[in-house]
Amino acid sequence: MTVNYHTHTVRCRHATGTEREYIETAIARGIKLLGFSDHSPYVFEGSYYSGFRMRPEELEGYYKTLDSLREEYKGEIEIKIGLEAEYYPRFFDKYLKLIEPYGIDFLILGQHFMANEIEGIYSAQPTSDPERIRTYATQIVEGMKTGKFTYVAHPDVLPFRGEPEAYRREMSRICEAAKELDIPLEINMLGLRDNRNYPNPEFWKLVAEHGCRVVAGCDAHSPDAVAEPVNVRKTYEFAKRLGIKIEDKPLALRKPT
Repeated sequence: MTVNYHTHTVRCRHATGTEREYIETAIARGIKLLGFSDHSPYVFEGSYYSGFRMRPEELEGYYKTLDSLREEYKGEIEIKIGLEAEYYPRFFDKYLKLIEPYGIDFLILGQHFMANEIEGIYSAQPTSDPERIRTYATQIVEGMKTGKFTYVAHPDVLPFRGEPEAYRREMSRICEAAKELDIPLEINMLGLRDNRNYPNPEFWKLVAEHGCRVVAGCDAHSPDAVAEPVNVRKTYEFAKRLGIKIEDKPLALRKPT
């Protein structure tokens, strides 16, 4: 593994370690390109603040810190400055205005809530309701169609307990859109590392059927999770079993602004 775009920082309030520690670990483990994509700030109404993302006033420090380190480590590793963000239609225009001044290199679409986190439902909440998985798939597809996201993180995060045909039908819509729009889907290595409900083999069988592009993302919330050798091996073995080829090369980044 030589490329990883999915790396967090302490600003999200559930990660540990310094940016320098993530970079040094990446270099030691053969990473040539490291993308930071911490949980993005979002502009909501009133005084609401998320508990799992950086705040708007922290964005400047995030960018300046990484930009300085990018210059310091030039020649040793390539660093890209991105963000992981949801597609919240109600707030998306304000969101793009918030990040516009910083020249962010890329966005990862990580849809942690349906609708939005104020009035919506947590995407990783188990369900057997076909309407909920339909809503989730629709929002992912709409997010991809904005043209602002470079790839989709953990697209299979939703644990569906209902009819397999409903899962296949709705998740195939994500695969079809990803194929049409040429947007990669991410095998999430944190899910494998922590034995979560994702990556879901049933989803990745659909990905293989549709011939979608696939990347691996460490989703590192601690420096030791960057290209952790055991997890890298598990990830590539998972993909191989399902007939999936992981792209391990720099992506053509979609600039969000």
